[in-house]
Amino acid sequence: MIRYPAPLRAGARVAVTAPSSGVGADCHPRLDLALAWLRQQGLTPLEGHCLRTQHKQASAPAAQRAAELMHCLLDPAIAAVMPPWGGELAIEVLPRLDWQATEQLTPTWLLGYSDTSTLLMALTLRLRWATAHGPCLMDLVPGQTDPLITGLLPALGSAPGGAFTQRSSAAWQADWGDYTIHPERVFAPQIPTRLALLDVNPGRAVQFSGRLIGGCLDTVRNLAGSPCGDVPRFVREAGDAGAILYFENCNLRPSEFLCVLQGLKLAGWFEGLAGVLVGRSSAGDVRTPEWLNQREALVSGLADLPCPVLLGCDIGHMPPQWLLINGALAEVRYADGAAQIEQRLV
Repeated sequence: MIRYPAPLRAGARVAVTAPSSGVGADCHPRLDLALAWLRQQGLTPLEGHCLRTQHKQASAPAAQRAAELMHCLLDPAIAAVMPPWGGELAIEVLPRLDWQATEQLTPTWLLGYSDTSTLLMALTLRLRWATAHGPCLMDLVPGQTDPLITGLLPALGSAPGGAFTQRSSAAWQADWGDYTIHPERVFAPQIPTRLALLDVNPGRAVQFSGRLIGGCLDTVRNLAGSPCGDVPRFVREAGDAGAILYFENCNLRPSEFLCVLQGLKLAGWFEGLAGVLVGRSSAGDVRTPEWLNQREALVSGLADLPCPVLLGCDIGHMPPQWLLINGALAEVRYADGAAQIEQRLV
């Protein structure tokens, strides 16, 4: 069902292109550190033309971004594509990709989150390529010691048929700082991580398994109803193995968040799931009882699901975050506010 890229190993070439937002001059020092980190890991970064510029929320016009991404996917010498970060306009790339040509290709790793997850989901759902939802390149700088960062490349180096395991973080951070002032900044988690179930007994232990699919709700919601967002078909094809949907809310207001959840339920995204993983939200919340808040939106939208819904996961814009391989067969174990996730590349 799922086609896996070759293991990412030392000596591999990594294309660095920005199919969504580019990197303006004020953040070039941070980008240079990230490229240096790749070299320290024994990888060879190849800079694209759509990278070191930013205009009208994108690195370049949509046709150029799509052409460069296609070039990277078509080149058998490129083992992985790592955009610097996400953005807002990756969806413009999708109708400009040569999907017929990509069907014949050996899969290439594509890594990132935020708007990059728009591309990840599309490649997994249309081509059945395994794709990598995890830290973006701009997170990867010398000095990062968080276990979920140091374990990233070993996990991407897993061979098809292999497996890797991650545990929930000990703590997370809410403040990114300013890379234009401190380009060398590394993660400094200070808030204790504690997961919980969205049900009347949030402390109970649960275990569930299924093939992973998901992304940043702000952007992947736009794929619903298209071949690039046919989650119901993915769930059906997963069959007895089951399916796990994961997502984060980056910037949606509580009322908007609830409407998106209801819309995706109408589109069938939540039918037949083995479980749901919800990341920490970086969206603002309300402080007055007269207004719907973020948790109430989740309860209203998902409390009626028959499967476990696990909140506060290491997913998305509040780092650190898990590496989640779209298409991989995952087993999630939760107890006492912590979780373990094993992913098998089968």
